Amino acid sequence: MPEEPSLILLAISLIFLLILSAFFSGSETGMMASNKIKLRNKVKKGSNSSKRALELLSRPDNLLSVILVGNNFANILASAIVTIIMINFFEGRVLLGSVLLTIIILIFSEITPKTTASAYPEEFASKSSWLLDKFSRILNPFIYIINQFSSRILNLLKVDIKKSKESDNLNVDELKTLLEDKNTQISSDFKSMLSSILDMDQLTVEDMMVPLSDIVGINTKDSIDEIKQIIEKSSYSMLPVYEDNLENCFGMLDIKNAHNFIDILEEDFSSSPDFEKCLQEVYFAAVTTSLTQQLREFQNDDENLALVVDEYGEIEGLISVEDIFLEIAGKFSHDIDELNKEFEIQNDGSVISDGNSKIRDLNNFMSWNLPEEDSKTLNGLISNEIDDIPSSKLCIEISNYQFEIMQIDNNSISKLKIKKV
Repeated sequence: MPEEPSLILLAISLIFLLILSAFFSGSETGMMASNKIKLRNKVKKGSNSSKRALELLSRPDNLLSVILVGNNFANILASAIVTIIMINFFEGRVLLGSVLLTIIILIFSEITPKTTASAYPEEFASKSSWLLDKFSRILNPFIYIINQFSSRILNLLKVDIKKSKESDNLNVDELKTLLEDKNTQISSDFKSMLSSILDMDQLTVEDMMVPLSDIVGINTKDSIDEIKQIIEKSSYSMLPVYEDNLENCFGMLDIKNAHNFIDILEEDFSSSPDFEKCLQEVYFAAVTTSLTQQLREFQNDDENLALVVDEYGEIEGLISVEDIFLEIAGKFSHDIDELNKEFEIQNDGSVISDGNSKIRDLNNFMSWNLPEEDSKTLNGLISNEIDDIPSSKLCIEISNYQFEIMQIDNNSISKLKIKKV
């Protein structure tokens, strides 16, 4: 008569297999839920376990095969041991044993380890990587055969594994969504700056340029005192120099050379050989260039200010590195004060503004969504809507915003009220 198996030995084996099953279950969740960026950051700090985890994650098909084979192997053996225990020690109540084992596996080998791993995925992945790597080496021949069969099935189903690996890379919209997440541990100031950087490709030079009518430059026909005042008040490091109008711009003055420039102007500058040495060549930018591209061109060409031209070569405005950085960093206190003067908020929530104000500035200031696609200024928006020159006392509605024209000067809106309806 064969000797009955030891209940204690069977119980110890069962406990070991349940722990092994819990390990594989937790490892699966920890590995798949891990943030690779966080793991790479740990690697930079010298974590070998995180490096090993990343190596395992570089082949997710192989990793999943190891985990699933190990987990199923542990659960099947555990089921066999429970069957032996129930037959030999509990009057053959195999069904009861199966029910109890299922409950135990669900609680202790599935729910508990998976919940723990999901709370600390990177830590769980790093700590489990050593043992998973050993199992991977031991089971490698068996895993290879399984992967060959699974690859053929995936090919039949037209599942591209390589494409799924590339999905780890976030696109711009996904990065914006990540920044908008309230749980993201990034300060609001940094979020705002990062969001502005991500938006730069969607903005053109035209969106940020100083319009032609607002460009401050040096007209050589002006008096010396007037030119000195312009230089002293300039917020730019360079100024365009022209004769009569900007279409006759022949150079850019670096403020650092302003003293020499003034000395020459006090003489007969047209006959002075040193005059051109004080000026730099005029640098141009296309009106349709994206801000990202323009910043790159400024850097490559070692320039920081450009006159903006349209497709016909006519000057439309001015753009500088400072303007682009201001778009990234946001408005400073003095800029906000200027916007408060430009957009007067009324008690009823409406805003009184000038028709030449930029739609984008108003949208940012009031958190509105006025359409910016076809027009850059409020004047342009209204003119495009009515397809005519606006008249005083006109009241229209555009995209759920009410526009009341209060004053017209020289066929241009000088004062209007905007209210969200």
